[in-house]
Amino acid sequence: MRKAIVVGGGIGGLTAAIGLHGIGWEVTVLERAPELTAVGAGISLWPNALRSLETLDIHLGDLREQSSGGLHDREGRRITRWDAEAFRRHHGRPLAAIHRADLIGALRDALPTGSVRTGTEVTGFDDLDADVVIAADGIHSGVRKQLWPRHPEPVYSGSTAFRAVTTPPRPVELSTSWDDGAEIGVIPLHDGRVYWWASYVAEAGIRHADPKSYLKNRFGGWHEPIPELIDATEPETLLHHDLYLLGTPLPSYVKGRVALLGDAAHAMPPFLGQGGCQAIEDAVVLAAALSTDDDIDTALKSYDEQRRPRSQGVVKASVQAGKIGPQLRNPLAVAVRNGVFRLLPGALTARIGAGVSGWIPPVPRRPVPPRTP
Repeated sequence: MRKAIVVGGGIGGLTAAIGLHGIGWEVTVLERAPELTAVGAGISLWPNALRSLETLDIHLGDLREQSSGGLHDREGRRITRWDAEAFRRHHGRPLAAIHRADLIGALRDALPTGSVRTGTEVTGFDDLDADVVIAADGIHSGVRKQLWPRHPEPVYSGSTAFRAVTTPPRPVELSTSWDDGAEIGVIPLHDGRVYWWASYVAEAGIRHADPKSYLKNRFGGWHEPIPELIDATEPETLLHHDLYLLGTPLPSYVKGRVALLGDAAHAMPPFLGQGGCQAIEDAVVLAAALSTDDDIDTALKSYDEQRRPRSQGVVKASVQAGKIGPQLRNPLAVAVRNGVFRLLPGALTARIGAGVSGWIPPVPRRPVPPRTP
């Protein structure tokens, strides 16, 4: 039986482990944290990610399919209406959301007992007993640094972000709200809680002694339910991260028998909601390549040739989406952008992003069970 070691127990690493286990490989996930916890709050699962998970027979029961909503300005004036039915027609699936902890738990439970080893840091990979090593160790990947020591480090996107999950005092719907250089997103989850985030243009590294008070002062004048959500959020649950990306594309996602995956390969800003989705895509393509070609080197080359152009294109699109969306600061340009969007019918804006989320995953070839006499 062929063996794989996955470095990193996040969404991409666990999904890759499930994919390789499904094609008959023995897989071990090495995670340096003492336990598997989801760093983050919620995650949007776009149709490309949902198809990929289904292809790997990963079925999530606690998904909230988004059925209504829209894009607004800070005063609550609608810029565009979100047409859920048109979205489903153009993208092939609904837009769904889940708490990251629930997603991580479901992925972990889909793996054999004992295949995930926490509290294990990988400082070198030459002595790892595996046919393939998969580096899914995040944006500051130590494996990437070892393989490409001169490659430029991740760069700051120009925006910082707060994220949280809370229970609102009343039901809310999907929404995104823009102001000059700022964005607040609201996504209902299946259990009545809401995942919300606020990103805005700022210098990197600035932190606040009382983050909740800062958010109330900065965003308390925005339309409801934004002030209510901030008020309902427990201060200790607020997450604050500067948003970085791998600004210089890697020349390859593969070196020898080591394959990079997820943020380790193509970290991107979140302005298209595709970071985790692209890691899931990586996982299904890697499993399919290794299942359909007996030569590992050829299979890894195929993985690189399929994933690098697409994922690096999504990085560029995410950067551009930020520039014309939440990072746009010129008031005149903001007014023109909002005016143009208001003229577009919901059925037309529902097509936006279909080129990314309409992606169809390859199907890994599963081993044929032996016949019983």
